[in-house]
Amino acid sequence: MKLLLEKKVNPQEAEFMEYETKHAKLSEDLSRPFFKTEQHKTLFQQTALLADRFSTRAADIDETGRFAFENFQELKDSQYISLTVPKEYGGKEISLYEFLLLQERLSQGDPSTALCIGWHVGVIFDLREKRKWKEKQFEQLCNEVVQNQVLINRAATEPATGSPTRGGKPQTTAVNTNGKWSITGRKSFTSMAPALDYSLVTATIEETGEIGVFLVDHKLQGVSVEENWDMVGMRGTRSDDLVLSQVELPLDTLVETETGNLNNLPRAWLLHVPACYLGVAIAARNYAVSFASEYKPNSLPGPIKDVPEVQRKIGEMELELLKARHVLYSIAQRWDEEPDKRPDMSAELAAAKHVAVNSANVVVDLAMRIVGAKSLQRSNPLQRYYRDVRAGLHNPPMDDVVISLLARQAFESYK
Repeated sequence: MKLLLEKKVNPQEAEFMEYETKHAKLSEDLSRPFFKTEQHKTLFQQTALLADRFSTRAADIDETGRFAFENFQELKDSQYISLTVPKEYGGKEISLYEFLLLQERLSQGDPSTALCIGWHVGVIFDLREKRKWKEKQFEQLCNEVVQNQVLINRAATEPATGSPTRGGKPQTTAVNTNGKWSITGRKSFTSMAPALDYSLVTATIEETGEIGVFLVDHKLQGVSVEENWDMVGMRGTRSDDLVLSQVELPLDTLVETETGNLNNLPRAWLLHVPACYLGVAIAARNYAVSFASEYKPNSLPGPIKDVPEVQRKIGEMELELLKARHVLYSIAQRWDEEPDKRPDMSAELAAAKHVAVNSANVVVDLAMRIVGAKSLQRSNPLQRYYRDVRAGLHNPPMDDVVISLLARQAFESYK
């Protein structure tokens, strides 16, 4: 990635510099044990520059619920959006481990931006690993990402079906008419909808009943975004509805089908989600550590960090993060280094999400207990972290699905 050091800091951002310097050091100290190569350290530090700049805009993005176009321009300028593109097509081809390390750090700046770009980078990562597409089509998409800086996401969730992981069949339809596909339907929770260039839309093919995945160019007639995202958390993701009204597509835009695939590996790329929420937790932890180190009520001889109960809560936060991060990164490392084990890693991947997101929620709660009522002030970032981190509980796989999967695996082992 290109460094962005040359950019000038405006007066509004200047007030954050001291705060960010302290937090950047806390973050790097916490992550240093996970740097396994010099490239890990370099990529992390370059991502930290982006994250620290994003943090200066995070409160405004949350308050207004707007999309952070300026953040995404910096992600494009730094070539972050092409990190998972294969080297042969001009990308960095980073590993799953590296992907998670960077997403966790980026989220400490602005979780909405991190989660959104995680979908884009993750989609490319998944396509790179599974190679379900015709190679020429995949090459064309990679070239568009590298050269034209396009953004892509999957659009699968619908109001009537809920999360596609629950097995609901898309009500969006695809009809083959006169040698073209005609797509009609509505997709909800379409993250970064205002900025997307392409979506991978799931639709039921009327002639066969099969579920297909179609590459939809957002410039086409009949494609629109209904701006109805009004959540209390992750407000800047602008996960608005994608509306498709008789959108005509060439036949070759059917790039995947959900039956008959030869490579149905588990979706390891979705670990970018728990990495993002761990980033929120680390930001909360950093704030609590700084606050406890500096806050000196006149009832005490020194800062509250000397109070045993505060130390206990800090220790509990550290333990939660240590547990969650080791689970997440050890599983990511296995995915990278033991490809023959990947088909059997569904339960581990699901468990990593469960552990990380639940630990992240615990950490943010503890941070707020340390800071006290001030954590609920609208000017305090902890109340934003609290609202954002809760959203992770509703990203798939949900907790009940993970627990059931682990139980089934245990009984299968007994058989």
